[in-house]
Order: sequence, then C-alpha cells, then structure tokens
Amino acid sequence: MSEAIATPETRTREAEHLADRHVALWNEADPERRRRLIAELWTEDGSQILQPPQEMREIAASPGLGLAATLEARGHAELEARAATSYERWVGSDGLSFRRRDDVDRLHDVVKFHWEAVSPDGEVTAVGLDFLILASDGRIRRDYTFIES
Repeated sequence: MSEAIATPETRTREAEHLADRHVALWNEADPERRRRLIAELWTEDGSQILQPPQEMREIAASPGLGLAATLEARGHAELEARAATSYERWVGSDGLSFRRRDDVDRLHDVVKFHWEAVSPDGEVTAVGLDFLILASDGRIRRDYTFIES
C-alpha cells in the first residue's frame, strides 16, 4: 500500500507487524528461519548499528584510546552472524526472550519502538530502543539500536 493512500491505522498496524517480526528474529532458534527473516526484513545492503552498553563505551573513550564504540553488521551474512551470536548468548545460554513494548510509532520511512529482554521468571533485564529506517520496498535499510539499560 502506498504511503500516500495508507490510513494512519494501516501504517500503525504495518509498523507493529514489522516490529513484531524484527523482535521475533532475535528469539528464533532455527538458523534457516533466521536467514529467511533477515532476507524478508532487510535490504541486501541493510545494516544494524548498535550502541553498545555504557561500560563498553566508557572503555572505548578512555584516555589513550579515544574511540567511539559502535558495532555494525552490514549485509545479510553479517546480520545472520549477529543474530546467531545474540541468540546463542542471550536466548540460548541465559534463557532470555525479547519482546516489544506497546509504543511502536512510524513517521514517513522511520519506525521506532522499545524492546525488552525478559528472564524466564518475567524480570525485565534490559531495555532498548530501535529506529528502523525503511527502503522504498518497506524493508529495513538501517537499524539503529540503542541499549538503554
């Protein structure tokens, strides 16, 4: 549906569906399904740019290093590796699951929403904010991820 004739309700539902599929990727155990989700969600040259946790940013900015800490996965192969590593570390090892909060919003080609990492006992262990910049075909060109806590 073109942006010019889409109703606000339709754009909101489409944005929520995109956010749900995006979050589902990080919970997906099957590598082949992750691969398909990445191809469906991201353009071929799409990327995720991740702002790492504060501790990592402080180390990078320390005297003598003077670096800005950002992590980037570009293209489907790197995104697959990133999703696999995330799954193994957070979902597979720690038993966490990811879910989105109910604050999905879309403005033109940008979708934003918060997500949570939740322990098996229901405790929220991390919160993040994603800004998805969409290509004209509705797939993600850039995924800016901020770890907030």
